[in-house]
Amino acid sequence: MIEYILFDLDGTLYSARWGLEKEVNRRVNEYLTRRLRLSMDEAWALRKERIRACNYGTTLEWLRAEKGMDEAELENYFAYIHPEHEARGLPADPRLRSLLLSFARPMGILTNSPREHALRILKKLEIEDLFPSIFDIRRNGLKGKPDPDVYRQVLGELNLGAESCLFVDDVGRYVEGYRAIGGMGVYFDEDGQSEFPPPRIRSLEELGAFLG
Repeated sequence: MIEYILFDLDGTLYSARWGLEKEVNRRVNEYLTRRLRLSMDEAWALRKERIRACNYGTTLEWLRAEKGMDEAELENYFAYIHPEHEARGLPADPRLRSLLLSFARPMGILTNSPREHALRILKKLEIEDLFPSIFDIRRNGLKGKPDPDVYRQVLGELNLGAESCLFVDDVGRYVEGYRAIGGMGVYFDEDGQSEFPPPRIRSLEELGAFLG
């Protein structure tokens, strides 16, 4: 039986079509152009190459591991890529609230972003009270999905086994990482164009079938 649902945030609880993640990616690349003195294209190519080569969960992990980053720069990085106005184009979604309540399970957020970003998004969606637990990049020791230690730490805090916690994410390798430790990972494929192994869903309404 599924006792708990752990959701990714961006591109999962709201549609990627709103463009918020594209804006975050743009700001990350802008940050890299200044930090590494590269062109935008060079920064994007290097970022992709290093994350793929070392399976970093986030650009932040790559920068900390290979470029060095002190506490002040870490906070500057978060502030730059997640400005206070970042959620202004995201509308409230009353149907989402009703749907989440219908699952009748406690729920949490697991995100590679900082807590302040998650709170802005949840507040804009008017569902912040439904997620008392937010497992953000700071809470996870600046490690991100798909590091297996991240999933294990979250499950330990929740006092749950992987088999009793359903994890939903729109990034295949993050879902794969959760499945690798014995959990049920559901891939959120909004456009229905992925060949990622099932279970897959195109809408959150489909999650009811996994709850028993």
